[in-house]
Amino acid sequence: MITVITGGSGSGKSVYAENYAMKYRKAEDACFYIATMQPYGEEGRNRVERHRKQRAGKGFDTIECYQNVGSCAKQIENGIVLLECMSNLVANELFQPEQKRNQLELRDFILQQINELANGSKYLIIVTNEVFSDGIQYDPETMDYITLLGTVNQALMEMAEEVIEVVYSIPVYITSRNLNE
Repeated sequence: MITVITGGSGSGKSVYAENYAMKYRKAEDACFYIATMQPYGEEGRNRVERHRKQRAGKGFDTIECYQNVGSCAKQIENGIVLLECMSNLVANELFQPEQKRNQLELRDFILQQINELANGSKYLIIVTNEVFSDGIQYDPETMDYITLLGTVNQALMEMAEEVIEVVYSIPVYITSRNLNE
């Protein structure tokens, strides 16, 4: 099962996603947190530390994986998996120095990696960001990122059984699909 949790910066989506993962956990389930943020600079290190403290005591085994997240599939076998965050993963894949894929190839690669995680896990919860509403025209490189994240997010929403937007720490259920239909 795939659940996508989205929201703006500071919306409370990370805390919500961690607690959401816990509601599916049974005593025998392993619970994994795949961290995709590369901690650049003091601000990045502080943010990573804040997230570590936030999930302390919740029973997550953290896997730091900045690219090629499908490589984690064997580690997370049949566990509850929280992937935090798609926006970081897309940036990491897009802006790597040896990047040779076009937008379509990169989108397909990222989605294939997500499918590997989904196939290896019991539940996959993916956190992503809503970065499309400000109406600002950015430089071409940033627009490439926004476009890629948008197409990945659209595909994830199609794959997901549940899509939840967190607004000011309040979950808004966008969709819920019945797996028996």
